[in-house]
Amino acid sequence: MQAVEILEKLVGFPTVVGMPNADIVVWIRDYLQSHGIAVTLLPGPEGDRSNLFATIGPKEVPGYILSGHMDVVPAAESGWTGDPFRLRQEADRLYGRGATDMKGFLAAALAVAPKLAEMHLRRPLHLAFSYDEEAGCRGVPHMIARLPELCATPLGAIIGEPSSLRAIRGHKGKAAARLTVKGRSGHSSRPDQGLNAIHAMAEVLATAIGEADRLTRGPFEDVFEPPYSSLQIGTVQGGQAVNIIPETCEAEFEARAVSGVDPANLLSPVRGTAEKLRERGFAVEWQELSAYPALFLPVNAPLATLVEELTGREPLPAVSYGTEAGLFQRAGIDAIICGPGEIDRAHKPNEYILIDELAACQAMIERLGERCHA
Repeated sequence: MQAVEILEKLVGFPTVVGMPNADIVVWIRDYLQSHGIAVTLLPGPEGDRSNLFATIGPKEVPGYILSGHMDVVPAAESGWTGDPFRLRQEADRLYGRGATDMKGFLAAALAVAPKLAEMHLRRPLHLAFSYDEEAGCRGVPHMIARLPELCATPLGAIIGEPSSLRAIRGHKGKAAARLTVKGRSGHSSRPDQGLNAIHAMAEVLATAIGEADRLTRGPFEDVFEPPYSSLQIGTVQGGQAVNIIPETCEAEFEARAVSGVDPANLLSPVRGTAEKLRERGFAVEWQELSAYPALFLPVNAPLATLVEELTGREPLPAVSYGTEAGLFQRAGIDAIICGPGEIDRAHKPNEYILIDELAACQAMIERLGERCHA
């Protein structure tokens, strides 16, 4: 099958983050197995979602991982000029949710897989396709934990997020959490008889704002925009009516960290202020939503040199968005970002990828296969 035909199949599976993904996983498994490629399905703890791991070549020899996620963000926003889950071609553009982020990379890898299988590779290429990346990389840690039983320690992982097929050596780490504060409801005329959850949350929000300001003063890492860690309040919800003391208030916080900084630690002052509310009778629930580490691959790392040779372009030092790459690196596997399409087309109506971008990605993977065959 050609990459465009495969992409049409993949886009047709509405694999919105957080939803079951058996249909796409089974289709990919059957496609690969039809070409004699070994596939392992790795169900996650949710019970209705799975990672997929496939090996082309000898699994006992160190090789390379081609990593991508099968989930996509929702497509309910206005502005789509066609069904977001039906691939639509106009001239050289292929429109559909996930066309760029990142089913285009999956399609290119799957299109090349049969040819790789016929090459009798001396070093293996592994396909590592994950779920729920868009929810903070929730699926891939379960797959990474299983790698020691699936293959020899890989030499590196190429994460095919859209990067205009230019390698990227670094990104920030991220942590996100949801805080729920519960007080006591009552009539607004008797605030002395209630516990106002919004007022209590305001103290936590003030801490978050103060921390966000403090982070602008460093530490700095010039490869990022902005060059410092950040913290923001993303959502706040609470209350029923103006004359009712609000019993519950909920807020979500996000931190993004430069290299060497644990993003979860950036949220510690916020959580600390929240925990003190218990002393005044409030119930406090802190829920971690997601967390992944920063990526930093040295400029002289063998993987960076390899991908530069495969693409013919010098790697970029860093981007500010995050990927699964940092999780591979934390597990002791060098990782780098390199995939077709452009990130600014993702997460918006009429997401698209160019046919030539798919072809260029296929060519890069074929060149990698030739290196593993030599």
